[in-house]
Amino acid sequence: MSDEQLKSHRDAIDALDVEILQLLNKRAGHARSIGELKGGGLVYRPEREAQVLARVKQLNNGPLTDESIAKLFREIMSACLSIERPLTIAYLGPEGTFSQSAAIKHFGHAAVTLACASIDEAFRVVEARSADYVVAPVENSTEGAVGRTLDLMVSTPLKVCGEVVLRIHHHLLRREANFEGIRRVYSHAQSLSQCHEWLNKNLPVEVERISVSSNAEAARLASLDTSCAAIAGDAAAERFGMLKLAENIEDEPNNTTRFLALGYHETTASGRDKTSLVMSAQNKPGAVHQLLSPLAEHGVSMTKFESRPSRTGLWEYVFFVDIEGHAAELPVLKTLEALRERAAFVKVLGAYPVAVI
Repeated sequence: MSDEQLKSHRDAIDALDVEILQLLNKRAGHARSIGELKGGGLVYRPEREAQVLARVKQLNNGPLTDESIAKLFREIMSACLSIERPLTIAYLGPEGTFSQSAAIKHFGHAAVTLACASIDEAFRVVEARSADYVVAPVENSTEGAVGRTLDLMVSTPLKVCGEVVLRIHHHLLRREANFEGIRRVYSHAQSLSQCHEWLNKNLPVEVERISVSSNAEAARLASLDTSCAAIAGDAAAERFGMLKLAENIEDEPNNTTRFLALGYHETTASGRDKTSLVMSAQNKPGAVHQLLSPLAEHGVSMTKFESRPSRTGLWEYVFFVDIEGHAAELPVLKTLEALRERAAFVKVLGAYPVAVI
């Protein structure tokens, strides 16, 4: 390609950049006007954002991928939303955890992320209105449900308003650029389990595996001692200046964690939604079958069924259920009415858009 041809393309890009900048500020101006019309009320509408992301993906003709387009528009919406009022998102810290990555993926980089020492604390700061939303892990594709998050959702007044699906890539991190002299490996217990086979094959049996509160904490500890390594993700590696001795060491290549965003408001239907609920069966024969039959009666599909000890009595359980559709839509509404008649306890945890990116 000649210099003249290169200049032609670069001049075109410069002109497009000016146009994009003008359009972005024009969009931001409309966002600010909407905020003024709301008078300081609710600024974040997850159903509206889900509709925008679904629409731009449908309109996309490339060469950018649908996922790239959706991520770009997520950041545009995040920046425009911050003009009205920056959101504060609580998550399980410290900085560099997958929970923080999930919060940023869902709310964008313009949101303020607030690291908390535990999932319990992350819920509490939102319940006390010291933060707007909490993003918490609810299940992993290989390790199953995150019990503490499920337990907290039974009693919290917060409502689920969104979900985030995050591909989990684990790396072996160290300050030194080699494997020699590693005596300990730090990581969260689930991450150690998710990389169990790789560790067995690639590290000596005498290397101690130590479980800590988070992968980011593992990276922090390993950054202080050259005899230690950590299993953590990209964000933790960047945060603590660690080198990647090995990348993507998870045993399951499709390792994915699902997170939920919870806050004080309920969402309206977006067109592609889920409803999450928790319930308990009456103590009689066939009670669980009776709980599930209203879904078939009203043509509602169930995407998750998880049992969990109720903590109220020996051998008593509650059931966490995800169903397709919004709680305000007629089939789901009728299903919930039937469940309330048959179940000993029913709580709708929230109705929210299905993750778009």
